[in-house]
Amino acid sequence: MKIVILDGYTENPGDLSWEGFEQLGELTVYDRTPYEDAEIIKRIGDADAVIVNKVPISKATLDACPSIKYIGVLATGYNVVDYTTAKERGIPVCNIPTYGTDAVGQFAIAMLLEICHHVAHHSDAVHAGRWENNDDWCFWDFPLIELANKTMGIIGFGRIGQATGRIAKALNMKVIAYDSYPNDSGKAIAEYVDLDTLLKTSDVIALHCPLFPETQGIINKDNIAKMKDGVIILNNSRGPLIVEQDLADALNSGKVYAAGLDVVSTEPIKGDNPLLKAKNCIITPHISWAPKESRQRLMDIAVADLKAFIDGNPINVVNK
Repeated sequence: MKIVILDGYTENPGDLSWEGFEQLGELTVYDRTPYEDAEIIKRIGDADAVIVNKVPISKATLDACPSIKYIGVLATGYNVVDYTTAKERGIPVCNIPTYGTDAVGQFAIAMLLEICHHVAHHSDAVHAGRWENNDDWCFWDFPLIELANKTMGIIGFGRIGQATGRIAKALNMKVIAYDSYPNDSGKAIAEYVDLDTLLKTSDVIALHCPLFPETQGIINKDNIAKMKDGVIILNNSRGPLIVEQDLADALNSGKVYAAGLDVVSTEPIKGDNPLLKAKNCIITPHISWAPKESRQRLMDIAVADLKAFIDGNPINVVNK
């Protein structure tokens, strides 16, 4: 079996091994591939299995590469693949449904704690000599926020939302959640409420929901108007959940105290994104998923997906 990985660098910048794939066939790995059909087609050649992260696999590519029998996605989201055409051709598209639950929940809380304490800023200030030259025995440049007894509202309370909720609860926060499908594990962590109640009563709002038509732009000027003054908003789920100009306006006016974002609407971020110049806005480059432990789990599942296909029992197929 010929296996081609088109954009392997973000999954494995050198600290993991492709050995699992190498044991399954003849492997070619490209760190990056231009998002152009001609170059993608050239690199796939006569491969049987194609593995991608963000490189698009279009109908044109599928038309030009009849040897493709399997497409694996090194991620949970699979919209980069024309999975409908793949289904018509009998090509299973397999994703990685669960690998970074704890990492993503941890990162959401890391952004929140940075907003509350500005640890990096104050460490930089000390290294710059401000403490040794300070008139007082301590100083702080921003309001410091205690989270105990404040309310964390989580929109989307699946595995990752619940992971975030457990940590928030350990910080002695009250946790409430909005989700279309309440379950017993969620009820053990949070009180389920309707969306308006969550918006009106939360001190911190964390987004952990999928991107569907009904959730796209769920953080918009109308919903922000329902929130408490000084609310904190966290998003390390999907960028288009937020109307970015509306959030930027709310940050600049002070309606929203701060935001912690690991995702934006277009990635990599564009220089004209209004959030880049908004007040009190932390933006990180989509790295919630990226601890080595999490990426190793992703690698192991991706190999298991391909092996299951070779054995005739494909798993994690998204286009059945």
